[in-house]
Amino acid sequence: MAETSRRVPEIIFRNRAISEGHRTVAEEAAIALSYGGSTEAVMMATPGDLEDFAIGFSLSEGIVENLAEVTEMEVLETFGGIDLQISLTDDVDRALRVRRRAKAGPVGCGLCGVESIEEALKPAADVSKVSIHLTAGDISDAMQSLSANQPLNAETRAVHAAGFYMPGKGMIAVREDVGRHNALDKLIGHLARNNIAGSDGAVIMTSRLSVELIQKTAKLGAGMLIGISAPTAMAIDMATRSGMTLVALARGEDYEIFTGFDRIKLGTDADAA
Repeated sequence: MAETSRRVPEIIFRNRAISEGHRTVAEEAAIALSYGGSTEAVMMATPGDLEDFAIGFSLSEGIVENLAEVTEMEVLETFGGIDLQISLTDDVDRALRVRRRAKAGPVGCGLCGVESIEEALKPAADVSKVSIHLTAGDISDAMQSLSANQPLNAETRAVHAAGFYMPGKGMIAVREDVGRHNALDKLIGHLARNNIAGSDGAVIMTSRLSVELIQKTAKLGAGMLIGISAPTAMAIDMATRSGMTLVALARGEDYEIFTGFDRIKLGTDADAA
């Protein structure tokens, strides 16, 4: 399997002096996700945890609804990239082929762009009934645990991470990738393969919180998304409509809550927890 990092030579200019050195950099590869022999998407991603990536992408993009609908998976290294060949149950495979034909449409129909925009902005799943709660201490612990479980980023300083934090258990899984949405897909795949419900914890991200992260987190069934950077305005709107708790700019003991305030225990409530 392809390596996730590489040692490369460099010329360093520091303190007005020039020297030769080496740096470990993250690998990035073209990863094709193919179903029934037809490619659905090609993503630039870190070539690690690829089985998790295949499952997570399939779930978060709505290609399958559960792990049982994936019957087989094969990782094929090709010239210039990696092809993830994913086989589906017959009924799901037929539904995907029908969806592809519907999307194709006649050239110049004038609808394809509109349909693509609608797909990108589809509402996030309703997670308003998820009953998880976190304290300020939980949020701080989650961010520290995420940082401590990023071996590839420690080497390269160039990749994102997505983690799953459960109250009382801590950070139970972390996945890394050059793309923040890829890292989340890998995490979703890992949770599905280990029968861990998204409603039991919070998703923790090293990145800004944008619309696709809201959609994928809600599809997982998680009611909380916490990130180190700020959210976009559209992400806040979508999180509000889906009933998700959105916590951002979580650094050290500081954070900002943008939606779903009731899931965060503050002050005396937190002390009593």
